[in-house]
Amino acid sequence: MAVPRAARAWLYATVVLTLGAIVVAIILAPPAAESASRGLTWLLFVGSSVHVASTGWLYTLPEVRQHISLHRLRYIWVPLGLVGTAAVIAAVLPPASFAWLLLPYFAWQFHHFQKQNLGMAALAASSHRVAALRGIERKALIASGLAGVAGLMVRPELLQVPVHVAAGPLFPVTAAAFAIAVLVGLIALAVRPARDRPIQFGTPYIMSLFFSLPIFLFSSPYAAVSGMTVAHGLQYLLLVGLVASGVEGGTRRGIRLAVLCNIALFGGIALSYSSHLHDAAPTGRILFGAYLGVVMAHFVVDAGLWRLRDPFPRSFVSGHVPYLVPRARGPV
Repeated sequence: MAVPRAARAWLYATVVLTLGAIVVAIILAPPAAESASRGLTWLLFVGSSVHVASTGWLYTLPEVRQHISLHRLRYIWVPLGLVGTAAVIAAVLPPASFAWLLLPYFAWQFHHFQKQNLGMAALAASSHRVAALRGIERKALIASGLAGVAGLMVRPELLQVPVHVAAGPLFPVTAAAFAIAVLVGLIALAVRPARDRPIQFGTPYIMSLFFSLPIFLFSSPYAAVSGMTVAHGLQYLLLVGLVASGVEGGTRRGIRLAVLCNIALFGGIALSYSSHLHDAAPTGRILFGAYLGVVMAHFVVDAGLWRLRDPFPRSFVSGHVPYLVPRARGPV
């Protein structure tokens, strides 16, 4: 079966944006003790704050709102609870104590990154009409991401979190775990039938396997993690932009894209401002906590709306970008 041109274009754009973001961030990364350049700061603004804010646009879609009305706990009450709880804790705890809570927050964030990479690999298989990801392939992707998370937890200086963890000697162990997960994933890919491992599937799968590699190569926080952050955000913005473009053209498409851009931009500005208030007075720390809550709410919402193995996300994505998820295919 011929692969639609739009599916190939999405794949090429995803690969270029992902690898390009990582390479550019490494090139622009300052030494460990210095601040980011203006160019890298702007990339992080788009890849972090703007991409998180763009999730709010999904709430403007009628089919998403209908789905949310059936799952209010996940999409309304849990997000509100995360925002409120994080705001209160940030205001009550002194910054030095609150810093310890940033470790599980970042662990969740980077696991979320790898879950999206799993989704990208699944979309590559679906859009190019090859066999869906097998269990061992999924486990290898998740394991490589978890190894990266473990590496960050034993070296919190890579996250610029001001806490001391006496687990630094375990960093080589996390690197070994990462190498093993990558090796298992490569073997799993190699044993696929040739027709089910074309380069259009193999490239994003291998890219996802190695996504956490900068953590183990660089001592500069910006070189180690900023490229991953920007790449994750650009992947997401591309997919949301394709959904906004949809199958309907004309005025409706223009309105959807305009609304998306406004929500992403102005929401991103608010989030970016709040993200720098970790050392502010208690009032400012309320905003910082609320920022963290919004990001965590983004994790929860995305885990529900984009899980393509579930009926609604499959129907939602295939309705807007059918060349990525053909309706006739089974779970991805």
